[in-house]
Amino acid sequence: MPVPARWFELHELDDGIVRITEPHVDKLLRANLWWLRGTDRDLVVDAGLGVAALRQEIPQMFTRDPLVVLTHAHLDHVGGAHEFREQAAHTAAAGALAEGVAASLFGVELYDQLGLDAAADPPPNLLVNALPHPTYDPRTYQVAPLEVTQQLHDGDVIDLGGRQLTVIHLPGHTPGCIALHETHTGVLYSGDVIYNGDLIDDLPESDRSAYRRSLQHLLDLDVSAVHPGHGRNFTRSRLHELLHANLRDQE
Repeated sequence: MPVPARWFELHELDDGIVRITEPHVDKLLRANLWWLRGTDRDLVVDAGLGVAALRQEIPQMFTRDPLVVLTHAHLDHVGGAHEFREQAAHTAAAGALAEGVAASLFGVELYDQLGLDAAADPPPNLLVNALPHPTYDPRTYQVAPLEVTQQLHDGDVIDLGGRQLTVIHLPGHTPGCIALHETHTGVLYSGDVIYNGDLIDDLPESDRSAYRRSLQHLLDLDVSAVHPGHGRNFTRSRLHELLHANLRDQE
């Protein structure tokens, strides 16, 4: 398998925001990390798969001792969380992280761990198409149990200096799903609650009724743009299109 020069790609957006992606990860697990710069401190939303070391690949991201906020307890969002000095997650997600999350780079094995039917929708055999270094063995991949340093609740405010984000608890995909809403700009960091693609509400831990309430809650939120857990950012109008479409599908 190839060994790329860099595992992560950085995409600079306006207003001190960087979108970080893992292009060599299968789309099933190819999640976004969002690096936000405040005047006092930086924050990183989600921590990627954890296949490659963030500190080694993106050392500049750690110069201001960022807080990492985990939107929920799935491997593609929490794999690198142990590299940060401080980690925050919703109370329900914190409990799941402490127990240890399902983790494998092999599709059928991961589906089995998640309680999904691999026969109905066969996943790729291997969920990466490259290696972070020549001696890396995908069979050794794991996400160790994590005790977060800060448990979050709905309505908590994270102040980075010049930038404040409000925690919104949006269960459904998982019990501990959250989004972060920057009220000054209206930007929403939505994790896996909403993105431009098929939403997952059929995991053993999912709750379709709760998910529907969460989507309805987002309809009433003053959002200017969405920076999701997967795929590219999108506008308020696209958010409402996605919300209405998914609410119709859940009827």
